[in-house]
Amino acid sequence: VQLVESGGGLVQPGGSLRLSCAASGRTFSSYDMAWFRQAPGKEREFVAAITWSGGNRYYADSVKGRFTISRDNAKNTLYLQMNSLKSEDTAVYYCAEFRTGTYYTVSGYKYWGQGTQVTVSS
Repeated sequence: VQLVESGGGLVQPGGSLRLSCAASGRTFSSYDMAWFRQAPGKEREFVAAITWSGGNRYYADSVKGRFTISRDNAKNTLYLQMNSLKSEDTAVYYCAEFRTGTYYTVSGYKYWGQGTQVTVSS
């Protein structure tokens, strides 16, 4: 299984970015997926999750209304549209394939990408 994130970068507060996660090596459409993030000195935290069909989506309170998770199963790609970015959104963002348990903790995921840096600063 390989998950490769892209789309990170430097953006000003209030700006937008769209992250992508390209999946290979498994049947992408069979698995629920999620985005996590990790800021320097902090634990990795849940951002958003989406079921295999895209029919259900879940968000951390801190990003609800600003971020949108989506997927294109035909392209084996997961997305995270991030709007109204704040300095506290600065982190390395990771995509992950859900395996068991709860969406909201790291332990529920088996496969992870290498991460992409998002920096929100003026």
